[in-house]
Amino acid sequence: MSLEVWFALVALFGIGGLTPGPAVMLVLASSFRYGFKPAMIAAFGIASANVVWLLLAASGAAALATTFPKAFLGLKVFGLCVIIYLAVKTIFGPLPAANAKASDAPPRRMLYSRGVALQLSSPMPLVFFGLLLPAYFNTSAPLPPQLLIMFVTVTITEIVGLAVYAYGAEKIRVWLRSERAARMFNILIGMVMILSGIWAVLSTT
Repeated sequence: MSLEVWFALVALFGIGGLTPGPAVMLVLASSFRYGFKPAMIAAFGIASANVVWLLLAASGAAALATTFPKAFLGLKVFGLCVIIYLAVKTIFGPLPAANAKASDAPPRRMLYSRGVALQLSSPMPLVFFGLLLPAYFNTSAPLPPQLLIMFVTVTITEIVGLAVYAYGAEKIRVWLRSERAARMFNILIGMVMILSGIWAVLSTT
């Protein structure tokens, strides 16, 4: 992989890591409710699921989607349903306490599995992994080194982007002390999750 292609890859997923999609909103909501460290467990779940998306991109997921459009649409609708479910839980879920601790969060495996489940089912990664990432592969070069470089690059940019949101949400929590303000923030997160999921479905149709 040339240095120019690698810089373009960093730019692509750097922007992706900062784009307020379902994954970002899940980490934002987790940090707002439980704090930075529990939110990063969900973030690592999201980053782990990207391995599957990376392998699908390398195997030609876009070609499969063209061959089986109905199955592809079904997967996208299922993913959107998962996003809506998590968004509703965020909107109507318990509000955070300003002095909440990491020990108040659900078990780590639950936070991690939420991140994995969301990223695997979300149609949002289809935009980056299914439609954009295949263009960065050099078909005349060995595939394993390219996969390794992409995995490290995508993971680091994703984690950094999610950490920025998690840190910001933890700080915001202190300012949103009133129940009304906290609920409005949860509603905002949930609505962005739903709208970004709908956008991902429509943009890959």
